[in-house]
Amino acid sequence: MKVFVFISSLFVFFVSFKPLAQTNTVKVNNEIELKSAIKNSQAGTKIVLANGIWKDVEIKFYGKGTKENPIILTAEEKGKVTIEGVSNLQLGGSYLEVNGLYFKNGYTPSKNVIQFKIDNDTIANHCKITQCVIEAFTQPDRDVSDHWIEFWGRHNEVSYCYITGKYNFGPTIMIKLEGNENIYNYHQIINNYFGPRPRKGGPHGETIQLGDSGTSMTPSHTLVANNLFDRCNGEIEIISSKSNFNEFRNNVFFESEGSLVLRHGNYAKIDGNIFIGNENSKFMGGIRVINTGHWITNNYFYKIKGEAFRSALAVMNGIPKSPLNRYNQVTDAVIAYNSFIDCKSPWQFSVGSNVSQKEVLPPSEIRSERPERVIVANNLIYNEIPDENPIVNYDKVDGVKFKNNVINHDYNSEVKPNGLKMESILLEKKSTNLFVLNENISNTYEGFDFETITNDLFGTNRTASGNSIGAIVYPVKNNILIDKTKYGTNWFSVENEILEPKTYKISSVSSLIKVIKKAKSGDVVILKKGVYHISSSIIINKTISIVSDETNKASLVFSSPKTAFEIHPKGNLTLKNVLLKGNSNQNAFTTLDKYMSKTYNLNIENTEISNFKSVLEVSKGSFADSITVSNTVIKDCENGFMLNKETNDGGDYNAEFLTITNSKFDNIQGVVLDYYRGGYDESTIGGNLNLNGNIFSNSGKLDGILIKNRGIVNVDISNNTFQNNPVKTIAVLWGEKGQKPVNNTINNSGSIEIVQNLALKLMY
Repeated sequence: MKVFVFISSLFVFFVSFKPLAQTNTVKVNNEIELKSAIKNSQAGTKIVLANGIWKDVEIKFYGKGTKENPIILTAEEKGKVTIEGVSNLQLGGSYLEVNGLYFKNGYTPSKNVIQFKIDNDTIANHCKITQCVIEAFTQPDRDVSDHWIEFWGRHNEVSYCYITGKYNFGPTIMIKLEGNENIYNYHQIINNYFGPRPRKGGPHGETIQLGDSGTSMTPSHTLVANNLFDRCNGEIEIISSKSNFNEFRNNVFFESEGSLVLRHGNYAKIDGNIFIGNENSKFMGGIRVINTGHWITNNYFYKIKGEAFRSALAVMNGIPKSPLNRYNQVTDAVIAYNSFIDCKSPWQFSVGSNVSQKEVLPPSEIRSERPERVIVANNLIYNEIPDENPIVNYDKVDGVKFKNNVINHDYNSEVKPNGLKMESILLEKKSTNLFVLNENISNTYEGFDFETITNDLFGTNRTASGNSIGAIVYPVKNNILIDKTKYGTNWFSVENEILEPKTYKISSVSSLIKVIKKAKSGDVVILKKGVYHISSSIIINKTISIVSDETNKASLVFSSPKTAFEIHPKGNLTLKNVLLKGNSNQNAFTTLDKYMSKTYNLNIENTEISNFKSVLEVSKGSFADSITVSNTVIKDCENGFMLNKETNDGGDYNAEFLTITNSKFDNIQGVVLDYYRGGYDESTIGGNLNLNGNIFSNSGKLDGILIKNRGIVNVDISNNTFQNNPVKTIAVLWGEKGQKPVNNTINNSGSIEIVQNLALKLMY
């Protein structure tokens, strides 16, 4: 008996025994020491990078750790070890961890900043990037493609990182699936803070892409959970899922201009996510559905005002016998227990139906297959101000079953299913952007496998006695919808210090040049009345305002050879109450010829511009987020605004928003505006042109057309006067996009034409 007890005790001891963590710390001060430390590392080694700038380093971190004793590469002090210059990091092996590194002031010399692979024989498995920051580590040339983090292998993780400021071509994070060693990968992208990704002005600006069309039928099983996407505006697909069996849980999409898109692949689970828009933007979206077998549950949508591809819920039409890289039919999807609060036309079906464009598109591009076997059940639509069209259909909605959905007002949509019933309901505001029912609506539909939907948005159990339509069960478990402190690192502050702008009063050219060079971003330069003769270009590489008195305008007269103002990356210029004059040989504003790595902005108010070659001349790869002209006179120039350098017809364009209001154009020899976007692409906003309340006269004789806006998606030409312009055509509008002239006066100036379907080069 004693022997049995002794043997049993030994058995329990060995079964419960876990190897103790072993740590061997090696501090390194330079790249040579780092390479040696990596080469000699073993399970439990901690390699510590000394504080300082590690510049132009290409780190290959390899080794074989264990679950209990990983090999760790970390910073001596988080925030005091920066990776800068032309640098990158590759991992290969098992159980490696990178902790606390800060990538800034540089770019990768390869295709990736961080890659979970060194070569095809040295792939990372069970490796982790955590508590790291990648900030504006972007290519000098925006047209150069890279990924900031590229996953290979299996069971790898990116967690608690802050990632922001990618301006160039390519997804921020990419999951690669080529090869059996990279499928069934179970990667995790969790608890990260994805800070603003600026508008790219073309496709390939995703924040996360999971696979590609070529591997879209492979099983990935990647988990994207508990991340914050804060103003991720790169393109229409914030997340682009292009593989099978991925899960998207408990993420927050805050004022991000795009959607979570199930682009290729099947059987995704989208549960417990939050989508926050605002009153001002129609570009912030929700979830777009393509392919088969998806479950979309417990999601909360607030003030999503987007339409079609960017609506809160967009269920698309597919292409018959679609190739892998186009659009498969939506089938067997479940959309249940979601809340749509103050969203505009939140349910949109057969999105992308384009049979009407068959005269300009080949059959392989026609999306005519309607959704089939789709269940929409137990959802809540609530609008404080009634929405006339909560359901928008672009084709018949005969493959969708509506069950036990509730709306709080009557409506006039073409589709009015019995499964969307009007009820008088009240919502209670719990906190910012969070509105919940003050009692449960328990008459829920119990469909096939609905018993697997066990919890609500906040994790409250859905029980037979305590269930409700919508994403949230009453009583509410959590009163805070978004807590930004839960995401990203525990050491890096995402809030930028706001400096009080300085004001400089200037009365001479030398002082003007000197002050603009030394000024900080946000400062204001006030010009005293007088004439300033300037022989060199003024460089704008920060946010700065140059103004003078409205009734005593200063005059800037340029004799510089190329341009008056040379705009650099992140240059944001406001010019107000100024007379700006050239000698007809230079441009008023010009971007750098190349390496416009970041966006710029230009604001012109109550100014007169005359005697320039072009008002604005840009370079390929340059991109303005906003160009605004108001109450301004532009005269005696060869051309106006030349935003026409993206001629490769790849969907790119040179500015997102161009707004010209209450201004006068006179004696412009060529075009007043050339704003170009080529290629059949639906992944971006597509440009915005607003011409309102302007007068155009005696212009356009060199080109025979006044305004070129080919391919720009959002165009408003209203309340303008066109008089004595020697042109046949003022502008050509794109009818299929709803463009039409409104309340314009035309005298001896040709006409505004409308082309219903615009023939564009196919990109795919």
